[in-house]
Amino acid sequence: MILENAREFADLLPEGGVLLGLDPGTKTVGVATCDAGWRFATAGKTLPRGKFGPLKAALETLVGERDVKGVVIGLPRNMDGTEGPRAQATRALARNLDAAFALPILLWDERLSTVGAERAMIEQDMSRAKRAERIDSHAAAVILQGALDALVQDGLG
Repeated sequence: MILENAREFADLLPEGGVLLGLDPGTKTVGVATCDAGWRFATAGKTLPRGKFGPLKAALETLVGERDVKGVVIGLPRNMDGTEGPRAQATRALARNLDAAFALPILLWDERLSTVGAERAMIEQDMSRAKRAERIDSHAAAVILQGALDALVQDGLG
C-alpha cells in the first residue's frame, strides 16, 4: 500500500522493524536503512537505475537480508509543492515496488534532501569525488531520517 501520511504508514508496520529509504534519481537510486528502533538512518548502497528487474533483484536481496518492514521513498516535489515528471516517475517506481514486495510504502517529501546531504558531507571534509559517488545514498538517509523523526515525534515509533 502506498501512502503519503506517516501515521497511516506507521499503522501498517509492526512494532519497530527496519525501514528502507530510497532516493530515486534519473541514473541511480540511493539506498539507506535504519535500526529496528527507528532512531538512526544510515546511508547504504547506490544502485543503478534502469530496467526495473535488476533494481528489484538488488532490493529483494536487501529486504531479505535486513528483514525490512516498510519502505520510505523520496518524492521530488517542486519548491512550490507541485509535482513534475520526476515525481510521476517516482510514483511509478512506488507502484512497481508495491506490486513486487507488498510492503507499506511511504512517499516522503524530499525537497532539499540532496542539499542537506551535500552539506553534511562537506562538514565531514569529504572530497568532491567521494561526495559525487555517495550523494544519492546520503540523500536517501536524509529522507529516511526525516520520516523517522516525524514518526517518533508523533509518538508512532
